[in-house]
Amino acid sequence: MGKRKGRRRALIACFAVVVVVFVCLAASVATGAACITSAARPADRFTGSIPRYRSQRDRDGDGIDDQTDILDSALAYVQTRPRYRSAYYAGGYPDDGCGVCTDVVAFALRGAGFDLRTLMAEDIAAAPEAYGISAPDADIDFRRVPNVRVYLERHAEALTCDTTDVEAWQGGDIVVYDGHIGIVSDRRDAYGVPYLIHHASPFQLAYEEDALASYGEVVGHYRLG
Repeated sequence: MGKRKGRRRALIACFAVVVVVFVCLAASVATGAACITSAARPADRFTGSIPRYRSQRDRDGDGIDDQTDILDSALAYVQTRPRYRSAYYAGGYPDDGCGVCTDVVAFALRGAGFDLRTLMAEDIAAAPEAYGISAPDADIDFRRVPNVRVYLERHAEALTCDTTDVEAWQGGDIVVYDGHIGIVSDRRDAYGVPYLIHHASPFQLAYEEDALASYGEVVGHYRLG
């Protein structure tokens, strides 16, 4: 009888330790202190052939066309494995290894020579009525999905939102959902639908996922390259 009670106490103690460790880990991930999101790229499962779009422009003069530059810069950004945390930053761009969905796009564009913070601040100043912003703040306005969508509507090429039209989707395009945004991958699923490069949650398992069509309703599809 005594041995049985001792075993039960030991099991309860072990279970309690596991629960405490799990709660601490979950809290660390949720607050952005730890990152569980993988930067490993999924395999390209599409065996068909879709011509790759290349831009005729090279905004930053680095010898890489804008479309490719945006894609490469998005991939380079997620390779740093940013932790998911929403915060305000003087200067706009996060500098502490954290970020949210709009930062994937902002860093992707900055790597191609598009300073989204400056571009949007200038556009908001020129057309505040288009954005509906009464008190502009350059350090946060470019990190809000509705504002970015307005900018893209005004300055990028708007394309189809139909994800079954697979040839219309190219690596380096920008996709907008209700409250979310990401970059289209150059790798695809077996049906030719591209993967999505994004940062939606601290509990997201991978930055690049087969989620373009399944994440939610696509409300915008744009090309700046």
